[in-house]
Amino acid sequence: MAGLIPQDFIDDLVARADIVEVIGRRVQLKKAGREFKACCPFHDEKTPSFTVSPSKGFYHCFGCGAHGTAIGFLMEFDHMSFVEAIESLASSMGVEVPRNESDRPARRYDELFDLMSRVERFWQQCLKENPAAVDYLKQRGIDGSTAKRFGLGYAADAWSAVLDKFGTSPEAIDRLLAAGLVIRRDNGGHYDRFRDRIMFPIRDVRGRCIAFGGRAMGDGEPKYLNSPETVLFHKGRELYGLFEARQALRQIDRFVVVEGYMDVVALARHGIDFAVATLGTATTADHLNRLFRLTENIDFCFDGDRAGKQAAWRALETALPHIREGRQLRFVFLPDGHDPDSFVNAHGADAFIEALDGGVALSEYLIAELAQQVDLDTVDGRARLAEIAKPLVARIPQGVYRELLIESLAETVGLTSGKLEKMLGRGQADEHGRPVRRRPRRGLSGPGSAGRPSVVRRAITLLLNHPEAAASLDAGKIAAVSRPGIDLLRELIETAQQEPNITTAGLLERWRHDEQGRHLGKLAAVEVPGDEEFDPAAELADCLEQLVLAGRRERIDFLIEKQRVKPLNEAEKAELRQLR
Repeated sequence: MAGLIPQDFIDDLVARADIVEVIGRRVQLKKAGREFKACCPFHDEKTPSFTVSPSKGFYHCFGCGAHGTAIGFLMEFDHMSFVEAIESLASSMGVEVPRNESDRPARRYDELFDLMSRVERFWQQCLKENPAAVDYLKQRGIDGSTAKRFGLGYAADAWSAVLDKFGTSPEAIDRLLAAGLVIRRDNGGHYDRFRDRIMFPIRDVRGRCIAFGGRAMGDGEPKYLNSPETVLFHKGRELYGLFEARQALRQIDRFVVVEGYMDVVALARHGIDFAVATLGTATTADHLNRLFRLTENIDFCFDGDRAGKQAAWRALETALPHIREGRQLRFVFLPDGHDPDSFVNAHGADAFIEALDGGVALSEYLIAELAQQVDLDTVDGRARLAEIAKPLVARIPQGVYRELLIESLAETVGLTSGKLEKMLGRGQADEHGRPVRRRPRRGLSGPGSAGRPSVVRRAITLLLNHPEAAASLDAGKIAAVSRPGIDLLRELIETAQQEPNITTAGLLERWRHDEQGRHLGKLAAVEVPGDEEFDPAAELADCLEQLVLAGRRERIDFLIEKQRVKPLNEAEKAELRQLR
């Protein structure tokens, strides 16, 4: 949870902020009932699916899934840090952010950015002073101007070079730990994370260093070592080389996504400035959203080996919900033994561009890969192809692209596109392949049924939409219940009770830095009944009763099953009699 600025100040800020005014200054909003709508500023669309709720202090896009509060919107749209967004919002409202000694951690982001910059310069100087590191880069085809452009450096082969220079006090060591630059020993000491490596600064959209990647010069393992996740760096959202590409190119017609830092730098050395790399992780939806804001054309370039093909298929699965007419995704596989770095050095930029232009379109790649898994010469094989394609096609949004893909698939299977589409169904799936069902008209009340959310999910959704409904609940009743999400539900109830005036946006900000917070935003966007008959407090109480009953049944089943294996002790026998 957020803790860099007093939490009560953040709660008050998001409660008082007019999210319609904040977003309306940057996006043209239109009134739609109790809410406002617009075409999403975070992905291309023709039909508005971006909704702003003034009552919740919350925005949500039903197209790309983007969601958040006024603070989150400033962070995403204006590319601000968390603290910068709070300062900007507070300034627009004429409010001063607390700045006394007890609130000194609020300046921590600025201190970390400054630390990263100083360490970056230190490693750059170390590179100049280390002939072996300079020779290594020259052997890899990296010249001085390219090294300077990407800010390359060298981490000395020492256990405490960074620690000795920048960790001169307990507070300074804490900052090194927060930035992921040192590691704590079991005995309480510390040592440098990066040693004897070529260092690649990873920059945010404003060019600030937020993390590092280190490449071993010899046979050291691992070959690539990345900074850990920190308050500045989230690898699932960042792309190496994106800042440099935007600096080099006024208009970006295409991006090529590669796997390594050295690939990006080597391609840039040959004048190919539109390469970016994922940071030791598979391509994510956040990566694609960032790239599609800048171009319609993305090429994935992988090694031709088994690992490269597995990475390509994972990228395809991630990309499916983001595909629509106008967007082009292609898959490029280099000859065995080559990565983009070695290929461009051996064959030159023209040959690499030619390889990109000869890439396989996503639709062709999908069908070809699935066809390899079946025997197309048999009826059973063609039927099997349609079956395994079904969950993949379901992830693609409705539109021209999906229709054309179904036509191509129908030709392969040997059916008319109409018959195949009927087989596949017109339903759509989410990014994980689960079917997206229409929301029941009455929303969340009543007992669960097929396709309805779990009781815990229902309760959390109600609570996010109506925090005031938690006032009379007894969270202790579900203390013994074991269900996914039950701990989060209990924490939400306790928070809403401790802060009676907290809003939907306030609850979301409380969980901004928590892993589960990403899911809360989706639940906050769920529509719940708003007529006079609907009583959110009663609905929530009913959910808790259902959970208590479910926990009771589970405990009975457990005790009965246990006594089949061995006799229960007296306390367990008494408990079973009481539960029955």
